[in-house]
Amino acid sequence: MEHIIGIDLGTTFSCIAFMEGDTPKVIPNLEGFATTPSVVSFTSSGKMIIGNTALRQAVTNPQNTLYAIKRIMGMKFNAKEIEQFKKRVPYGLTEAENGDVMIEVQSRTISPQELSSIILKYLKKCAESFLGEDISKAVITVPAHFNEHQRQATKDAAKIAGLDIIRVINEPTAACLAHGLNSRKNTKAAVYDMGGGTFDISIVEIEDGVFNVLATSGNTFLGGEDFDNRIADWIKDDFQKETDIDLSSDGLALQRIKEAAENAKRELSFSVESEINLPFILSHKTGSKHIKKILSRKKLEDMTKDLIQETFPFMDKALADCGLESKDIEEVILVGGQTRMPLLKKMITDYFQKQPIEDINPEEIVARGAAIQSEILQKNLSDLVLLLDVTPFSLGIETENRKYTKVIEKNTTIPTKKTMSFTTVEDNQRRVKIHVLQGENENAEENVSLAVFNLVGIGLAPAGVPEIDVTFEINADGLVQVSAKDMETGREQKIEVQPSSGLSAEELNKIIKRSIEEQKKSDAEGIDHGKT
Repeated sequence: MEHIIGIDLGTTFSCIAFMEGDTPKVIPNLEGFATTPSVVSFTSSGKMIIGNTALRQAVTNPQNTLYAIKRIMGMKFNAKEIEQFKKRVPYGLTEAENGDVMIEVQSRTISPQELSSIILKYLKKCAESFLGEDISKAVITVPAHFNEHQRQATKDAAKIAGLDIIRVINEPTAACLAHGLNSRKNTKAAVYDMGGGTFDISIVEIEDGVFNVLATSGNTFLGGEDFDNRIADWIKDDFQKETDIDLSSDGLALQRIKEAAENAKRELSFSVESEINLPFILSHKTGSKHIKKILSRKKLEDMTKDLIQETFPFMDKALADCGLESKDIEEVILVGGQTRMPLLKKMITDYFQKQPIEDINPEEIVARGAAIQSEILQKNLSDLVLLLDVTPFSLGIETENRKYTKVIEKNTTIPTKKTMSFTTVEDNQRRVKIHVLQGENENAEENVSLAVFNLVGIGLAPAGVPEIDVTFEINADGLVQVSAKDMETGREQKIEVQPSSGLSAEELNKIIKRSIEEQKKSDAEGIDHGKT
């Protein structure tokens, strides 16, 4: 039987795993590493370099080295997060005709979906090389607080890469699966997930093999990259104070500083000091300039403690949503590379009053959980494990005066189905527009629009008399179906919500065709080890 792999497509690093018997195993990449940097670079000749190879030459080719793409998946160019993101990366961003964010590289624009597909295609190739067979199916993970557009963008990236995604599951849920399968005990667990670009907290109850997600909360724009940026700003600002030279417009210098910041942060997870040494950072009329500094763990903690504190309200909210307190949590599971930071571990330990569990590598645990989910879907573990996830956002419709009425509340266990009655606002109104939304804001325009359809042929009646039942149904895959029915006439209209990631079907097919042609060309050239 063909293996179904589990994929953790990360902001900073990605990981893949498969099930060997009843044990999830990480698949190494073509260079033998357990994780692959989520980085794509384009050389002067136009070839793509992926992973470790791309990361190694980022300093010499900053404008054509693309990283942290996951942070902008499924987002609009005018989003406030994009404005912040643009200031932090050396490559260009631009706006697509439909308002989506696009990446500029070597005189062309590429969607985040296509760039992510390049990484996924490489991971697919690694799995095929390791397992000795073609791979076409996968379970892929996403941050728990990805909205439907971001989830669809992830699915489109996988489709371009030639992968059929049989299930999308939340990263904290996947991590809990991996831990729970290992421990085999009943417990209430908090999964604290901080990776390179996102933060999620999930509260999960494990009982007799049933993994029941009780609540989830988080921030899709808070992660390890923000810690790196604090260090980079400190290096740059301190250099300017000493020399009166601003490096903000020097792309090469900024990339070297970014790399030094990342390395210093990692070193300070096991050392109390880190030396930052950047010789010849700038050639200047007064002579060559160098950076040589010592960053202490205490200084790093002072600079970034507030970023950790930003996660606390989300933990409070997740616990409140399921009627629990921190003392009710029996196990704390840490996920993501940023959780290696000693201060973060201490603050989480103090919050829950217990030591976090670190029995599985936090950078591998999500991929392992995705592999377990693939085995559940193949029924090989279904007699031992049942996963009950939740919808991370509320779903509802736009009502009178552009207000938003929730039909299904966030943190509702899926699959689920709920009906709510509405009526008309005008006399003899023959049609109503059903505008499906996702979010928490009472103003309709502040939420994510998922679909619009019309119910036509409502019976003639004064305003407020017709009874129109709107039903939301979410299946185990998270697929949403919405129907509206006039209870007097029996007229009904349904729609299956399939939010666009921004790519039309025609654009998606063109990208897939181009991707196949490029793959054939690279195969003919014999490119390997991180190049495609």
